[in-house]
Amino acid sequence: MASTAYSRPSKPPGPAAGERRGPRLAKELGRIEPKKLGIGLVAGCCLALLTYLSFARLFAIYSPVFDSTSLVMKNAPPSTTTVPATEAQPVQQESQVEEDKDVPDPETDPKMPNLPETTRRNEQKEATVTKPSGGDVEAKIICDENGVDEGFPYARPPVCELAGDIRICPKEKTMFFVNPSGTGPFDANGEKKIRPFARKDDFLLPGVVEVTIKSVSSTAAMPQCTRRHDVPAVIFSVAGYTDNFFHDNTDVLIPLFLTTSHLKGEVQFLITNFKPWWVHKFTPLLKKLSNYEVINFDKDEEVHCFRRGHLGLYRDRDLIISPHPTRNPHNYSMVDYNRFLRRAFGLPRDAPAVLGEETGEKPKMLIIERKGTRKLLNLREVSALCENLGFSVTVAEAGGDVRGFAERVNAADVLLAVHGAGLTNQIFLPTGAVLVQIVPWGKMDWMATNFYGQPARDMRLRYVEYYVSEEETTLKDKYPRDHYVFKDPMHIHAQGWPAIADIIMKQDVTVNMTRFKPLLLKALDELQE
Repeated sequence: MASTAYSRPSKPPGPAAGERRGPRLAKELGRIEPKKLGIGLVAGCCLALLTYLSFARLFAIYSPVFDSTSLVMKNAPPSTTTVPATEAQPVQQESQVEEDKDVPDPETDPKMPNLPETTRRNEQKEATVTKPSGGDVEAKIICDENGVDEGFPYARPPVCELAGDIRICPKEKTMFFVNPSGTGPFDANGEKKIRPFARKDDFLLPGVVEVTIKSVSSTAAMPQCTRRHDVPAVIFSVAGYTDNFFHDNTDVLIPLFLTTSHLKGEVQFLITNFKPWWVHKFTPLLKKLSNYEVINFDKDEEVHCFRRGHLGLYRDRDLIISPHPTRNPHNYSMVDYNRFLRRAFGLPRDAPAVLGEETGEKPKMLIIERKGTRKLLNLREVSALCENLGFSVTVAEAGGDVRGFAERVNAADVLLAVHGAGLTNQIFLPTGAVLVQIVPWGKMDWMATNFYGQPARDMRLRYVEYYVSEEETTLKDKYPRDHYVFKDPMHIHAQGWPAIADIIMKQDVTVNMTRFKPLLLKALDELQE
């Protein structure tokens, strides 16, 4: 802070020390008329008073008491807000507590040598606290409703981004939005309704809580704030097929990463279709993305005030993150998502083991066992063959302990499984590891490639696939060889997902060891490259 007190010279202007001016000064004073002398004395008193006030102002500015008061005033609601004074008071107190907690004591902190430095630090801290809220943010709403993806059958749901005065009332399932112009993607009632689930599936969407964005002309038409937030809000649903590990990632976790990772934890999650067990299961990931406790949108009765917010999540294809100017402006990839998972779960391996005679280390293979459908019926023979080829084999079934199984996968160099959600665990493999997919009978090449094969390549994994023949599937025991199951498997796909689930997804497989061995050798070669 600039002050004229620091610009004055260290010595007053005048003669050098030692000069004798006393007698001359007395003579000069004697010549001055009394009237002029009185005027001079008055002027001198005024100058002394101004000097005193300057110094008083200087010390008042640098007073820590004055500085704390100014911080409270800075954190008070803007003058344009309609929130009553009785409502604003708790916000001021909370801001003051935060400042008292985070700003070091200048008398005890050796890094704070003087009070002016304290003031600068407090100003920087206050700017950091208020920066996410954006102050008086211009009202704006942008909705991405271009959900069609050529070549991919699953349309993306709409996502809306809002900025301005936003008040979220979970009890009314409504986001109130001050929008004086009234423009935007609203219907005749000034509303926009969205089911914030990241998979546009007509079968699933009716079960997703519908949230309404309500455009209002002024704050008079909005409920009063009971809780303020200095970070953006993100409302999303965990409905649908969650508890299937594939869909946990494709429909919630990857979209959540894509939408919020750039915020570095400074974001508040509000979850609809709230499932306590699901939140508990993925707490390490939720806490890695948000520094705040999640809010149960279904039961919360507060009115939450934000300056920015998302309704819904951006998504790409299943287990795929591609560059996109609006959905992925930060250019994230699946490799970034893999790194995020390793940090969240504390997984140590970023690369597979170095093999060879010098290390004497065997490549580790993890075979995921399925107990329901698509079982590998000759699992023991496959495991023995892998051991004979030089692999150190572990057989395990993926369970509810996500962190525990993630550690097992991360310890492996090769992951082998029949097509199914268990292959989603490739996200925990170290970069450069090998994924082996056994593809069941039934023209499954598109699903095998798009759900697991291409994602593996995008994660910089080595990918090997094995297609089951007619002789290796249990479908041969159920259908004659002239049935369309064998003659025209695409006829099954033409009937839609229910037919695929009822026929293709319910088969088991017994791989031919002679056919399967070269594929295992290829996996071994991939590791040694």
